[in-house]
Amino acid sequence: MSIIWLDETGGSGPPHSSQIRTLASLGDAFAALRQLQPQTLVAALPLSTSTPAKVLHWAKLYSPCTDVVFYRQNGSAQEALAVVKEGAVHYFDHPPGLEEMDRLREQKSVRAAVEQFPSETLEQTDWRKRLVGASHAMDRVSETIDLIADRRSTVLILGETGTGKEVVARCIHFASRRGILPLVTVNCAAIPENLIEAELFGHVKGAFTGATGARIGRFEQAHGSTLFLDEIGDLPVDLQAKLLRALQEREIQRVGSSETFKVDVRVIAATNVNLLDRVREGRFREDLYYRLNVVPMRIPPLRDRHEDIPLLVEHFIKQICGQERMAVKQVTPAALEELVRYPWPGNVRQLENSIEMAVVLSGDRKLLTPTDFALSPPAGGAPVQLNEDRLLPLPEGGLDFEAVIGRIELNLLQQALDRAQGNKKAAADMLGLKRTTLAAKLRSLAAYAAR
Repeated sequence: MSIIWLDETGGSGPPHSSQIRTLASLGDAFAALRQLQPQTLVAALPLSTSTPAKVLHWAKLYSPCTDVVFYRQNGSAQEALAVVKEGAVHYFDHPPGLEEMDRLREQKSVRAAVEQFPSETLEQTDWRKRLVGASHAMDRVSETIDLIADRRSTVLILGETGTGKEVVARCIHFASRRGILPLVTVNCAAIPENLIEAELFGHVKGAFTGATGARIGRFEQAHGSTLFLDEIGDLPVDLQAKLLRALQEREIQRVGSSETFKVDVRVIAATNVNLLDRVREGRFREDLYYRLNVVPMRIPPLRDRHEDIPLLVEHFIKQICGQERMAVKQVTPAALEELVRYPWPGNVRQLENSIEMAVVLSGDRKLLTPTDFALSPPAGGAPVQLNEDRLLPLPEGGLDFEAVIGRIELNLLQQALDRAQGNKKAAADMLGLKRTTLAAKLRSLAAYAAR
């Protein structure tokens, strides 16, 4: 790797290395660019006789394959975003070390990332627009993001499925100085157990069957940025120790390698399960739980913030109509009243899907009525209506309440399993439960069968 290091500021300068040629004037740097065609030009800011845009322009003319990197001691996110948009490969708020420069060779250029995720990068300063709602609960979420955005502390986002945990993670990222880089996301439940370690930490050539070349993992991809680990509760137990070390030591080790790499990564995790329950069940490490739970954020379900529904309805209609290139539709007062009253067991995601269905199926009509939404009872069907004839009579001598209720619950669970032919997911859907909840109930209620 050959590097030209331009420093007109008289600062601390580059690290000592035979790979680096240090120059103190822009003219000498351009001459060296033409002659040496280096891999990287590192330029300290401020420049006494030029601007970053001009440096990028002339560097492209003199040496088209040279990556240009800028740094300014204690630089700003605004300057970083500006130079990256103009074509710089990276921007540091400190003189970069050789390890950081070496890592740039393995990462995609920030410019490519900006082009791949233009809306995210350009909306960095408008992250509040992503948090739709005026309720007290959402105000608290916004205030918390303001407080923690520029900290390195790990954040654990808690909430039911569909509440918008990933949206909150993106807001934290874009509100921080790391927001000039793309957010790196991993769904821990969507990757097979035998692949997730290599996905997170990378691997070297020959580390396992099919590893025909080296590959960097998501931690290295997120160097200088934020890594969002969704569904963290589903991370295999044997991998949790390696994640704990990465969080504690800020270093990772690729699969099949004994070499470690330092990484500057801010980790945000999310889950819709109770991790403490999993700790008690031995399915989640207690030390990892406390390492993740430095800053807990609980996202309220939609049923607890009905006042946000009109704003969300308006937001999703504009968004969906824009995507479908349709005229923006309106919701009748009667339809809006039904939407506000509905409990939304699937939370914001269910609301968005319902609105998309109504917009698409309403054709050319400008008004959406209650029939367009066709709101069905929450999963599990309509509530069972009990009358006195169906109530269990209380014996004169009393009864063992927990045992009786336990038998009733166990009987319902068994009926559902029988109808689903043993498929726990289908049985859980039949009862309006999560599969993990059904499994836990089966274990806890098994004792009642013997009473």
